[in-house]
Amino acid sequence: MRLHVVLPDESATMPMSTLVELARQAEELGFAGIWLPDHLLPPSDYGPVYGGVYEPLTTLAYLAAATNRVVLGTSVLILPLREPILLAKQAATLAHVSGGRFILGVGTGWESYEFDAVGADFATRGAATTAALHLIRQLHTGSYADEPHTFDARAVFQPEPETPVPVLIGGNSDAALRRAALLGDMWQSVGLTPTEFVARRNRLRELGGDAVSAGARDSWDDNAHPVDDLIDRIQEWNKAGADDLALHFGPVDGFGERMHTLAAALRHL
Repeated sequence: MRLHVVLPDESATMPMSTLVELARQAEELGFAGIWLPDHLLPPSDYGPVYGGVYEPLTTLAYLAAATNRVVLGTSVLILPLREPILLAKQAATLAHVSGGRFILGVGTGWESYEFDAVGADFATRGAATTAALHLIRQLHTGSYADEPHTFDARAVFQPEPETPVPVLIGGNSDAALRRAALLGDMWQSVGLTPTEFVARRNRLRELGGDAVSAGARDSWDDNAHPVDDLIDRIQEWNKAGADDLALHFGPVDGFGERMHTLAAALRHL
């Protein structure tokens, strides 16, 4: 099971240099990837509920230049709030500047206020997400000439990635699992126990997602809880068969310390 870090992006006073330093530390400590959340216009302050002070795609391009090995991804980008052709170009560009390390993690979103704020339709966000993923994949593979779009075969999409940018689908619903089986390379559960994860992963397989890797998110956000508790949960996730586990280490104050503490504890297992 690969361990990843969801970087802290919830503080408007945190300098970008802090994210760079934490990204470098995560790479040095052996974590497989670094991830950023996304909220465009939340209805209250950024913090434990809403992450995404720094726009994730722009920030990941910056972090790509500061790292060499780690995967760079969004966990997760609210896709129906984005224009899909622009997003396809941003994702392809990120793949180029990172040497193929970018993963486009997407979800449908859950905060209706954000949809109203940007003029997007909350009720049709699932269908919009699926349609956008189809279009992005077509643009990344040059296979869109005969598709019913407002552009035609004269349209030139570049840079075309060497391989289609991997897509991670976030969410626990049947709709999310169907989307992952149809269009995803990876699936990420949120807020589930390892036992619940197994049930949802089995459902993903039933829906045809045999080739989709299955992962989860967890957190350690308070030094009052011993690292051994997190170690126990990591072992439970491993036994459950998660391919990837993305960990958030809480508020930026103490984030790096907790990340180092876990890495040290894992070395002694």
